[in-house]
Amino acid sequence: MYKVGDIIEVVVTGISGYGIFVNVDNVYNGLIHISEISDLFVRDINDYVKKDEHILAEITDIDENSKQFKLSIKNINYSLIPKYGKIRDTKDGFKALQMKLPIWIREKNKELNEK
Repeated sequence: MYKVGDIIEVVVTGISGYGIFVNVDNVYNGLIHISEISDLFVRDINDYVKKDEHILAEITDIDENSKQFKLSIKNINYSLIPKYGKIRDTKDGFKALQMKLPIWIREKNKELNEK
C-alpha cells in the first residue's frame, strides 16, 4: 500500500524538541525528525507546524513490524489547508495560467514603467 517516496497526508499529534509525531491512518504512525524539517537551522519546531494540523509528508522509511514511518517535509511543500481539502488536478491543467500570464506580465511591466 505505502512505499518509500510516497507523499501522504498526515495529522500532527505531538511536537517534541527532536521532531514531529504524526498519525497516518488507523494502522500507521510516524515521526518527522528535526533534521527532516528543513535544510536550515530549526530553532523551534512550533514555527513549522501546530498540533492537529494536517500536512503533507514524504515517506523515507517504513518499519512494518512496528507500523512506524520515518517521514520528511524538507523537500516538499508540506502545507495543506484543511478547509479547502486536497488539491485536485483539473481537466484544463495549466490553461488558466497560460491565458493569464501575458496579462500579468503586461500589468507588471506597466507598473514598473510608471515608477
